[in-house]
Amino acid sequence: MDAEGTALFHQTMPFTERLGVEVLEHAPEVVRSRLAWEESLCTLGGVLHGGVLMSLADATAAVCAFLNLPDGAKGTTTIESKTNFLRAVRSGHATATSRPLHTGRTVVVVETEIRDDADKLVAKVTQTQAVLS
Repeated sequence: MDAEGTALFHQTMPFTERLGVEVLEHAPEVVRSRLAWEESLCTLGGVLHGGVLMSLADATAAVCAFLNLPDGAKGTTTIESKTNFLRAVRSGHATATSRPLHTGRTVVVVETEIRDDADKLVAKVTQTQAVLS
């Protein structure tokens, strides 16, 4: 676990601490985080809620965007996010990996894959973050 990255997530996005998000890796090229399956985060049938997965992707992509800000920028905010859900998570962890697709002066576009413990693709997310100056 990346303790420095986890602290960054929790300080800038307290909601991630409540979800139990752990940072595995953080660098401008890639940010990886995960959260553990927990019954209180599920829908009927023990399936990890889609909103939880979207929150994991949003937080991971936000840090990726932040690490790719142009000089002088103060932060980012999500202005668009599209998620394709491909399979359910019923146990273990959901792991998000975010990579920048475009790092411009006004927007940063990030692609995030969420995978389960068997390395099966659970969701694919494309997100646009506005650059705040």
